[in-house]
Amino acid sequence: MQKIKSAEFIKSSSKLSECPRTDLPEYAFIGRSNVGKSSLINLLTGRNKLAKISSKPGKTQLINHFLIDEEWFLVDLPGYGWAKVSKEAKARWRKMIDEYLQLRENLFSVFLLADSRHEPQKIDLEFMRWLGESRIPFAVIFTKTDKQGKTKTHKNISTYKKILKKDWEELPPVFLSSAVTGEGKEEILQYIRSINNVSSG
Repeated sequence: MQKIKSAEFIKSSSKLSECPRTDLPEYAFIGRSNVGKSSLINLLTGRNKLAKISSKPGKTQLINHFLIDEEWFLVDLPGYGWAKVSKEAKARWRKMIDEYLQLRENLFSVFLLADSRHEPQKIDLEFMRWLGESRIPFAVIFTKTDKQGKTKTHKNISTYKKILKKDWEELPPVFLSSAVTGEGKEEILQYIRSINNVSSG
């Protein structure tokens, strides 16, 4: 059973140069606004209020570092696809995210969250392609699987895979998750631990 023993908020940063100076592995979580990112982070860490949950999109506007078991960092990144945010704010956030993702040397993997209830969204596919072209390792987590039947979920995921296979020979790892049922928690934490074990070995 994979379980996080300690999760501590370290700091929020508005740019890459402000991020903690550390060699510990980092795993970044990102997705469209209201995709369920805060709920997933709280599920993984077993703490209900570690990441603030808000019905207002764009709540996370900084790079938030959480130290997990004093072994690795969980990094909560601002969402994308905000509807009610100025162009200047969008440009500023995008620059901050791009710099972190491309230049952070101890970033081991990105978890891109997508809502399992929806067919492939253009903005998600574009971000996946950008990660791939930038050679940034990533996995996809399909959230909110409790909100619909398994058939619909698997149909949407299958459509994603078909689209991505047109461009790529190898697809990123895929996880299903639900903050309500706890689905995916074990698999995601095991995936992180397996990468940490390989890097430390």
